Amino acid sequence: MEKLLKIHMGRAKCAVDLGDGSERGEYVDQDYILNRLGRPHRSISLMYCYYPFDELWPARISEAMKDANVSFQWDYPYDDYFPYRGGIGGSRDNEPFGQMRDVRRHGQDITLTITIDPKVTDEQLAAIGDDLRTFGRVFLRINHEATGNWFSFNKRATYQEVADFYCRACRIIKEHAPNVQMVLCIGGVEAFGSEEIVKEKEFRQAVRDTDIWSVDKYMALHWGWPYDVAEPGGNSHGRSAVRDIYAMTKASYERFKYICDGVEKPMIMSEFNSDGDVTGAYEQAEMVKLFCDMLDEDNADWFTAFTFYQFRDRGRLGLEIEDPNNQNVGVEQPVMKTYKEIINSDRFLPEMTLQETLNLPVKMRWGNSEDADGIAVPLHFDGDPHFCELVFDDDSNLMIEINGRWFYKSPKAKTIDLMPAFYENRLSGPTDMTLKIFAPPASGENDLSVEDGLFNYYYTLEKLPKIRILTAPVEPSKDR
Repeated sequence: MEKLLKIHMGRAKCAVDLGDGSERGEYVDQDYILNRLGRPHRSISLMYCYYPFDELWPARISEAMKDANVSFQWDYPYDDYFPYRGGIGGSRDNEPFGQMRDVRRHGQDITLTITIDPKVTDEQLAAIGDDLRTFGRVFLRINHEATGNWFSFNKRATYQEVADFYCRACRIIKEHAPNVQMVLCIGGVEAFGSEEIVKEKEFRQAVRDTDIWSVDKYMALHWGWPYDVAEPGGNSHGRSAVRDIYAMTKASYERFKYICDGVEKPMIMSEFNSDGDVTGAYEQAEMVKLFCDMLDEDNADWFTAFTFYQFRDRGRLGLEIEDPNNQNVGVEQPVMKTYKEIINSDRFLPEMTLQETLNLPVKMRWGNSEDADGIAVPLHFDGDPHFCELVFDDDSNLMIEINGRWFYKSPKAKTIDLMPAFYENRLSGPTDMTLKIFAPPASGENDLSVEDGLFNYYYTLEKLPKIRILTAPVEPSKDR
């Protein structure tokens, strides 16, 4: 471990984000997710709501009205997401800020979805912006699926008022938090033969004002969950052909671009999956793979990212299903294996570029999950290792990659066992590879006293860890 190289982590051809917690499941900590999937995501999507003028606020509405006679998920007075407990009168000791810190210290950006009462004041929007200033690049998705009719904000305002509110929120929040990128999530083109997006007249200016265009597309969905069971002939679920979903998403992108006079913006799918309630577990996995195969076949450089919804679900929209006996236990679904194969294929992996030689100490920069400068340490293995571990004597916060597998080192951790990188990808002989190390913020937040602290975090690595590699057992077998 004598030679060090600077390494830059950049964009994937198509980034992968992951939903973590919603009305359908609880938040799962990032250590668990990283160990299950073996790599971080570009961003983790968190689902919250903000209705500060309501009588029952800030209680989670399904808990405050647990005895109410409700027959549809969105029949409560406000949306059944986790309550956003920041803003005016709130505290950043509340959620979502603990989860946001967890996400960022694990080398991922935050996608914060908030459904918001369109009647909130400019001052309340400004306070949300102030809340987000220390979290680096944040994708903020306000009032998603805004051309629908199920969320509370659509029941309190006209479509034009919802669209105008989005434009107002864009302006005010970005004035206070230039690090925030606004995500507009609307219906897009939803019918063949239609050139226009849904509610195009109302949302035309929002399409122009936003930073990112987005649609939510479920190739199959049981929207009656959890109040009924999807059965043949029922009317609370639906299924589309994968090719139709792909074609309408691309048509939506083209129409968004037309509305913006040919200007291109990132196009993402903020919620993507096929509901196992409708398809069963095996065809769910097949449909997810087929859509991603289409991205490859089309070389879809117009499509920036998708968010798989979600990691653990009480229904069948998760890589895991929540154990009904214990919400902290997940039951892996077949789509988990398929998803791991997808996110480790070339289109979905971040670009890694080796640069100049470095000497210790090294000042590393963390911009975001698509713009970070770390170090690469060339290593030689005489053969397949039996032991491979890093030993630290500092309080660094690091993301580490070797042999395609990522590991997190918290400030308190002293030894990181790298052997899981070799269990499913064993070496067949002598091999050279690089150990990659990046340093996202240990607290999950940037230091705004630094000149460019809104966008960058810096950490100086004084020395390398000790590495222990053995290609044989500590003691040889006595049975041979």
